[in-house]
Amino acid sequence: MQNLLNPITVHLITGFLGSGKSTLIRRLIEQKPTHERWAVVINEFGRVGIDQTMFPERDDLIIQGLPGGCLCCQLAFVLQASLVKLVHRYRPDRLIIEPSGLGHPAGLLDVLQGEGFAGVLEVRDIIAVLDPRRLEDPRSRDSVTFSDQLSIADGIALTMTDLSTPAQIQAALELAETLWPPRKWVRQAPHGELALSWLLQAGDQDRPSSDRTPPVHRHTHRAAAHSSQEDAMFREPALGEPILDIGSSLGYVSLSWRWHAQDRFDLDRLTAYLGELPGELRVKGVFHTVDGWKLYNRADAAVTLTASAWRRDSRLELIGEPDAMPKAEAIQLALQGCQA
Repeated sequence: MQNLLNPITVHLITGFLGSGKSTLIRRLIEQKPTHERWAVVINEFGRVGIDQTMFPERDDLIIQGLPGGCLCCQLAFVLQASLVKLVHRYRPDRLIIEPSGLGHPAGLLDVLQGEGFAGVLEVRDIIAVLDPRRLEDPRSRDSVTFSDQLSIADGIALTMTDLSTPAQIQAALELAETLWPPRKWVRQAPHGELALSWLLQAGDQDRPSSDRTPPVHRHTHRAAAHSSQEDAMFREPALGEPILDIGSSLGYVSLSWRWHAQDRFDLDRLTAYLGELPGELRVKGVFHTVDGWKLYNRADAAVTLTASAWRRDSRLELIGEPDAMPKAEAIQLALQGCQA
């Protein structure tokens, strides 16, 4: 248990949309020392939290979801309040923060290293998660956020290498070698497998200030000053009456639905429909189906469908550029036809 006189060790694990951040964190949790209590704060761009459903609930692991924007701008004030409450209530030994795939970590660092958390939090190495296949996609490669996530990182974990070609992996390694100053380490992490030692040996070091934050993030930060913590609260969906939330920021739009826990889906019809959605959309959800609770995840062309321990409600989140996003009404009607 954390010594009250010692600061809480904090790690940021960043990466672009669909790069495998949550999977890597799950693999790290599997290696957690039994005497430590960890807290994981998951920030998602969409309006509902899907990634938090991937983690088990237990006494030595606290999961806090902060959906509906990125921590460096829209949710900066919510993050501060949530961290104060989390620290005072649980006092974890280690805190892992997963910013949104569209988030820039420099502004987040200012919050964590500000006077309000002086002596309470100690930020260690930032890990950037990189899917080598992303380098062939100009939407990722030409993104300021994508490049800045790599630039501010102390270490780089190459995920999805089990799905990448040797040429794609080599291109990612060569890109990492061009970064200056040199990264402390670059490691392949197929299936999200990364040795916990790379996290535990992490140390503190100087990093860029929030002046590096892209202008679009700085503008959004000012515009978000009128938001309140109540915006992050959820209304409970009624049986047969899903709740739709729409978000838009940083050139992307999100459509997010939640259904009552007793609403059930036909798994075959559901997966068939989700597979027909435009390929450039990020699709993830957790559903109560006639075959049990299932976690659906589509990043690029890769789809995974696994059993889920989540039981609170069914959720779906679509993220993409506005021109690629179908009409919300049409999607909701099609999903209604997928229900059992």
